Amino acid sequence: MKRTTARTQRRKATRLPKPAPPKPTTPGPKKKKTPKPLPPKQRAVPSRKTVKAEQLPAAIPVTPELRRRALRVVDGLGEGYPDAHCELDFTNALEAMVASILAAQSTDARVNMVTPSLFRKYRTPQDYLDTPDDTLKQEIHSTGFFNNKTKAIKDASRVLIERFGGEMPRTMDELVDLPGVGRKTANVILGNVYQVPGIVVDTHMLRIARRLGFTVEKDANKVERDLMAILPESEWIHFSHLIPWHGRRCCTARNPNCDGCPVADDCPKLIE
Repeated sequence: MKRTTARTQRRKATRLPKPAPPKPTTPGPKKKKTPKPLPPKQRAVPSRKTVKAEQLPAAIPVTPELRRRALRVVDGLGEGYPDAHCELDFTNALEAMVASILAAQSTDARVNMVTPSLFRKYRTPQDYLDTPDDTLKQEIHSTGFFNNKTKAIKDASRVLIERFGGEMPRTMDELVDLPGVGRKTANVILGNVYQVPGIVVDTHMLRIARRLGFTVEKDANKVERDLMAILPESEWIHFSHLIPWHGRRCCTARNPNCDGCPVADDCPKLIE
């Protein structure tokens, strides 16, 4: 009986001192007062900080040296790719719009295989509207996402007829109102057809602009904004031709050929 009472006393003794320390109970009420409002704040604060941390470097100081380096990059790429041009084939604004829509999630080479017969057959927005959906889907099938692309081409053609009398608009604001047309496609049309300065931010521009240290953004509109602040307007169209050529031939997404890069001396090589 003595042993059992000793054991019970030990058990009681070990249990009692645990709740006995009122020290954790004192912070307990503090936690009751603050933890309910604090956890959400504490969780929100770091998330905001991380967002700011990613956004703050975006304000890269546009210094004279950065502008000089950017111009050296343009010159170097120009020497490396003297024949650089838009690799989508088209002869007018309507063709440029259709080709750009087809190029989404596809390649310029694949689109250029489809468009010759397409452009011979469809010469006006009305031509696209008059053809059955299934026919157009079959004709552009190899470019992928043919259902969405057929809808975009037809919707854009309808708006061109209803709002612009079948003519392609010549301003950014009007072009981006067309279904399936964003700033990238609008800049392709404006720069290559109407010679209106603009920077085309495609997948190559997104990747290489960051590697060159011209931006830290991943959003196309913000990258376009940063590049426009660094480069003179007279170089925007040319730069939009040089970067895709460089991206396909040297500064590829995987295993970029830095040793053979024509602008290696002016590139910080910020490869992710």
